[in-house]
Amino acid sequence: MHCDQCQSVIEPGEERSHNDRVLCEDCYLEDVSRVKVCDPWAVYCATSAERRGVPVTLTPIQTEILQILKETGGLEPPELLQELGGKLTMPQLEREFAALRHQEKVRGEKRGDKVMVRLW
Repeated sequence: MHCDQCQSVIEPGEERSHNDRVLCEDCYLEDVSRVKVCDPWAVYCATSAERRGVPVTLTPIQTEILQILKETGGLEPPELLQELGGKLTMPQLEREFAALRHQEKVRGEKRGDKVMVRLW
């Protein structure tokens, strides 16, 4: 059996059904735990902790994302994925973006007809 989303082989008994699709565990988890980029409570928690002096710990990939955006001034998400050299998939980038957005480190910006990711 194959995952309807990523086409990977699923061992018998390991498949998950969701929205009339058969998914592997990774795709199932991505599907049921959608990222919430605009979450006022998450922003409040992240920024208030930093204001109280709680040190913010970034993952290595988050640090790399911030460095790339600092050097480029902002990129479209597919371009950012390319700059990251295949280290992340689009759903993974969306999760990292959400975490950085909640910390007010990055934001989305409309430039003409493009949506760019840039530093806050």
